[in-house]
Amino acid sequence: MLTYAGLQMFMEKLQQLITYNDNSMINNPTIIDERPQFQLLHEQLGSMIQTLFIDRHQELLDLEKLNDLKRRFMHAADEAQHIIDVFLSGVHIRNNGHSPTSEDLNGSLNLNDVRRSFTSVKVDFVSMRTDSMKIDSSRITDRTLNQSDAARISHNISTSVESNKMRDEIIVGIDDDVKLIKDKLMDNQKKLDVVSIVGMGGIGKTTLATKVFNDPSIMYHFGDVRVWVTVSKTYNKRDVFIQILESVRNQLELEKTNDSQLRIWVHQHLKDKRYLIVIDDIWHKETWDKVKLYFPKDNNGSRILLTSRLVEVAKHAKPDGLIHRLEYLKKEKGWELLCKKVFHGDECPEWLTEPGMQIVENCHGLPLSLVVIAGVLEKEAWSKTVWVEIAERTSSYIVGDENGCMEILALSYKYLPLHLRECFLYLGGFPEDHKFQVERLTSLWVAEGFIQQAGDRSLDDIAESYLMDLIDRNLVIVSYRRRSNRAVKGCTLHDLVRELCLRKAKEEELILKTLSPDLPYAITPLYKPVRLFINLPVFYTQFPENIRSILFFIDYRPLSDVIAGCFRSFMLLRVLDLQTCNLNNYPKYMELLVHLRYLAIWKSSVGFPASICNIWGLQTLIYKTRQNITVLPSNISDLVNLRHLWNYLPSSRDFRSFKMIFYLPSIDKEMNLKTISNVELGVGVDFQRCFPNVKELRCTIHANEKNDFESLKYLEKLKLTGYFEKVKSTGFDGATNRGKIHITLPKTLKALSLFGCHLPWSDMSIIQSLPNLEVLKLTCNGFEGSCWNAEEQVFQELKFLRLEILDIQQWKADEESFPSLRHLEIFNCKDLEEIPLDIGDIPTLELIKINNCRASLDESVRMIEEQQHDSGNVNLKVVFRR
Repeated sequence: MLTYAGLQMFMEKLQQLITYNDNSMINNPTIIDERPQFQLLHEQLGSMIQTLFIDRHQELLDLEKLNDLKRRFMHAADEAQHIIDVFLSGVHIRNNGHSPTSEDLNGSLNLNDVRRSFTSVKVDFVSMRTDSMKIDSSRITDRTLNQSDAARISHNISTSVESNKMRDEIIVGIDDDVKLIKDKLMDNQKKLDVVSIVGMGGIGKTTLATKVFNDPSIMYHFGDVRVWVTVSKTYNKRDVFIQILESVRNQLELEKTNDSQLRIWVHQHLKDKRYLIVIDDIWHKETWDKVKLYFPKDNNGSRILLTSRLVEVAKHAKPDGLIHRLEYLKKEKGWELLCKKVFHGDECPEWLTEPGMQIVENCHGLPLSLVVIAGVLEKEAWSKTVWVEIAERTSSYIVGDENGCMEILALSYKYLPLHLRECFLYLGGFPEDHKFQVERLTSLWVAEGFIQQAGDRSLDDIAESYLMDLIDRNLVIVSYRRRSNRAVKGCTLHDLVRELCLRKAKEEELILKTLSPDLPYAITPLYKPVRLFINLPVFYTQFPENIRSILFFIDYRPLSDVIAGCFRSFMLLRVLDLQTCNLNNYPKYMELLVHLRYLAIWKSSVGFPASICNIWGLQTLIYKTRQNITVLPSNISDLVNLRHLWNYLPSSRDFRSFKMIFYLPSIDKEMNLKTISNVELGVGVDFQRCFPNVKELRCTIHANEKNDFESLKYLEKLKLTGYFEKVKSTGFDGATNRGKIHITLPKTLKALSLFGCHLPWSDMSIIQSLPNLEVLKLTCNGFEGSCWNAEEQVFQELKFLRLEILDIQQWKADEESFPSLRHLEIFNCKDLEEIPLDIGDIPTLELIKINNCRASLDESVRMIEEQQHDSGNVNLKVVFRR
């Protein structure tokens, strides 16, 4: 059934069908003839939304009857959307010279039945008001679409910036465990050794391993190679190879390499290096027997750290090795963890202590249960009623087994606001231990219709606030943060939480997991969406006709034939993720899937399919190819709803790598893009004309041309890659005359990266004048010259600075130059002699990272560290990488 967010999206589509004339799909005689019907339906829907969900008098009505009317209305709206989508598909199929596959695609638009349903609902509502059946407003529990929920959502959105302040993970009771594991990993034994951490699900094995893995002394001791490999129940040899190789060298063409070559590379990259390999969540002895063959035994102190629920697996890996069994938290440590998670350093109110201690006892010291329940209590931190209710509910659960733990986790779902439930359950469809990229996930949520518009914030920003709420509730685990500002870039689910998602999703029929080619599909109304997550290498010959989403996690080459043969089933798709499917050709009939909002495709052959521009509802397009340059057609601007256009190469770990370029030689009209990665514009085409509303941009710029970004008034993140024509002349002194990059920048800019722009240090005044700049990355001679004198410059808001592969020799600066700096990185600046000692006096500085620089620079950093520690500043951390 439609959510309120999906209803908002449907209303927006109707508005476009009524008013938009600048698109060949909409500006069609058949569609124009039906505009009176679209207008009437839009007005009727708007009136019903106001009546049922917004007007305050609903609080005086019988709740059960009101909710029944809302359900009837939503079912009718679902049916209306289905009818209109089928109608639009039929129009588009005929316009493209194809024969409709069924009679309902040939017919005219008929909305009489659904409008009568709306009228019936309205009549019953008026009758109910007339009866004046008043109820206590405290009984109103419908939190989907009423005023109280709107206030709740607005509050969540308004505080998302505060929620986005990343708190360090709170861990208690494992300091002794960390020391024990560290000492064993760094002992004097030269022979390859295996250390194991064992315990039940949710006890904190991965948390302990992560704490050890990221410890500075471990990072220094295993400076050559540290690799994290997640195995899980389903062992995939190739996936293990790729995880290792991406950790040690991420520029290899891994996807097109066979398993034998991958194994050779793994051995080559680990050979003669002191390495630490963490193998997380290993389930079977046979799996260990296979993975151990990859690791060379060089007698140089290398180590393997295993985590497993099964002692027998650990004993099989190393019978005489250290097998560390994690125990349940003692009551006092459990209470400490709960209080820290809920109150973040403040004292627990005395009147909550008794139910709080009862909750701790009921969780029996299982950290996962404690932190997830803490996520519920934090949102209800001053409601004794909720605390008592949870204490009573958990009293009957036995947490020593998985089922008992699942029951406690299920409580977190019970207290989850309704606007978060679909977003949360959706995560269960992804493979076990899947690493979610935040931008991709939030775009999927928007495309699925899960995000409810509130205020003037974008749906993407609201979706991110939803994710932060799930993280704050400890239901989603942060796996990767952006180093520059600690923003969450990747996340994952604990496998028990994923199991909860699957159970609840099955109950609510949100997700249909495909496990075999003969899976019998449940018979549901055609307007009820079905979402498929396909991660098994089986051939599918049939699909239900009410599919709205398909996400592939395997290379499914027969897809082109399947789409052609089952087009009737795919016709109403809104989400199609094919980025694991290496397709030689663009699938036949793909251009007819006009309801797609999200498309991710991996296309091996040359050329951007111009027919993509017919998919006018597209919001997010991810294009994956091995071609370095992909030419965009000028009619790309027909994608009037497109907000995100991303590209990347298959070998890149970052799905928006700078390596692949979109080239746009011309454009028909401006686009409403918010983010676009790696674009280069043709002669005479400017960014203001193309993307006036862009917030995040990665692009290639040319020397001796005006590169004006100052007019982009919404731009916050910018990455520039300099391009210089071949040298045609040299000066009398033999110096290369390659031209100069000219740029102007907007005051709104918060993050700037310069790659190969060769700007002189005198141009730093352009950047220093940006009032909101927080992140600055200079890479591969982004600036060039022997000396950067920043003593008279002030970068007032700069928090992150990276200097990488520059020819700089001297850097002059003091603590007043960067008063807000938190994180400094210097990588491969082999000529830089030292870091100014005054940098250490910056009061906000937390971390200095040095990689592959000269000895004198390393010495200056050590001196800064010693001076700061001697003066009592123990917060400054220094990390050297080889």
